[in-house]
Amino acid sequence: MRRITKAVFPVAGFGSRFLPATKASPKEMMPIVDKPLIQYAVEEAVAAGLTDMVFITGRQKRAIEDHFDKAYEIESELAGRGKTELLKLVQDIIPRHVNCIYIRQSEQLGLGHAVLCARPVLEGEPFAVILADDLVDAPTPVMRQMVDVFEKEHASVLGVQEVPRDQTASYGIVIAESFRARLEKVKGIVEKPKPADAPSNLAVIGRYVLTPAIFDHLARVRPGAGGEIQLTDAIGALLAEERVLAYRFEGVRYDCGSKLGYLQATVALGVRHPEVGKAFSAYLKEFGEH
Repeated sequence: MRRITKAVFPVAGFGSRFLPATKASPKEMMPIVDKPLIQYAVEEAVAAGLTDMVFITGRQKRAIEDHFDKAYEIESELAGRGKTELLKLVQDIIPRHVNCIYIRQSEQLGLGHAVLCARPVLEGEPFAVILADDLVDAPTPVMRQMVDVFEKEHASVLGVQEVPRDQTASYGIVIAESFRARLEKVKGIVEKPKPADAPSNLAVIGRYVLTPAIFDHLARVRPGAGGEIQLTDAIGALLAEERVLAYRFEGVRYDCGSKLGYLQATVALGVRHPEVGKAFSAYLKEFGEH
């Protein structure tokens, strides 16, 4: 099995849960303190040793491309004013050895379709999928953990965690049996089951390492509700021919696709921020006393 070098970032969604903030700006560009969500996701991929970032974009997503591109005007202005620290901050948003590839998804036909759009640049290679909505705070980045598992097991790996049973309708839910510490063999997977129908409460969050065999299944998947092609359905079909593993990652996950999760992430990372963390912590303490 070839080494993983590419990560796919599906970023074509509308971000309707954050309207009106996302009316003209991508939800992936919403900041947690001073970095947008998509930058946290890319930094996680880079920390896992990945070098090619494949963004599946859509209309009104140009800001993502601009964020990772060279900003001549800003850099020139900062250099002219002698603001070297800020200049370095802007120039180091993405390492020089990392490549950015942008593919337009003309219609939003589901996560499975977004991944399928990346097939021309991924054919024959295992790859990662990272959803920027899911920010995971971990000492060892989650994708680094999952790539390590893949390199040992040579099988697709799904990042999972237990969720309250009343929330199963928001996730792909796996049926799995214990294999090793933090690792389970997937026996089945169901897309967004109602709590009463859910086979477990072990949910797939926005981290995947997939073998190239997934593409043949994505190409054959029939659209489900809303005309969407579900990645979950393709993974279910993949189980018939390959092992798929569920990995209980180490770290705290924040669902930044929801307002509450976004605020929780802002507080958690804000109190540790080197510039404002101490003052922010003091403010929160003072605020809590009133």
